[in-house]
Amino acid sequence: MTYRGRFAPSPTGHLHFGSLVAAVGSWLCARHAGGQWLLRMENIDPPREVAGSAASILAALPAFGLVADAPPLFQSQRIDAYDAAFEQLRATDQVFPCWCSRSDLADANGMHRDGACIAPPEPDRPPAWRLRIPDIDVVFDDALQGPQQQNLRESAGDFVIKRVEGYYSYQLACVVDDAFQGITEVVRGSDLLDSTARQIWLQRCLGLPTPDYRHLPLVLDAGGRKLSKSEQAFPVDPTNPLPALRRALAFLRLPPTDASDAGDLLAQAWVAFDPAALPHCSGHSVA
Repeated sequence: MTYRGRFAPSPTGHLHFGSLVAAVGSWLCARHAGGQWLLRMENIDPPREVAGSAASILAALPAFGLVADAPPLFQSQRIDAYDAAFEQLRATDQVFPCWCSRSDLADANGMHRDGACIAPPEPDRPPAWRLRIPDIDVVFDDALQGPQQQNLRESAGDFVIKRVEGYYSYQLACVVDDAFQGITEVVRGSDLLDSTARQIWLQRCLGLPTPDYRHLPLVLDAGGRKLSKSEQAFPVDPTNPLPALRRALAFLRLPPTDASDAGDLLAQAWVAFDPAALPHCSGHSVA
């Protein structure tokens, strides 16, 4: 099977340095494998979306030499596919309606388990829909972070796949779209490592293939916080891409070069790139 990787940002702001590292890392892995690199805009959460940021991100990437091998996929245009996946889960009784609030679940540390709702049904109010989670360990090997094991009942419980507002969850949309795009390896930040077991379980429930996973270290600020949550997460400048691109490659342990444009810089990085040499641990890097 042809290697297919992807970069899948959420349009919650302009492209920042942490996202650039993830984009460059996934691009290098795809090119190293002689495969394709795809884009997906994860814009299924309108309350969190920042107007204009999707267009801003898509316009910035080519300035850094990051050109996809197909037009971008927009999750906002994929609702029919999520509806079909949801109906498949409902037809097999793998989801259930739930009216439990966060305060209802406070005594259980916010966890909903064993399909046992605390709040009674409220016919005049729409429910959230949760996936039934058995007492099961999901085990997988991450290409960078090593062997992983997570008991879903204890760590996630019956998690929401369709919210009260009617929006589908990131977990469901991500799984459906990775299968649709034929993704063979997911390369992303290690902040999403905890989501992987849930996504693998959803893949099993829906009869979808499970890709390989490679979780890159996070870019942290000088105080040790994830850069995207930091006041130092300034947008990178697509009109002057070389400084940020050089820092991104250095973060991924690529040797410095004297390339004078983004395309040449990435091409030289591609030649020198070894996935086994990627850093395993997060590090400080102020963009």
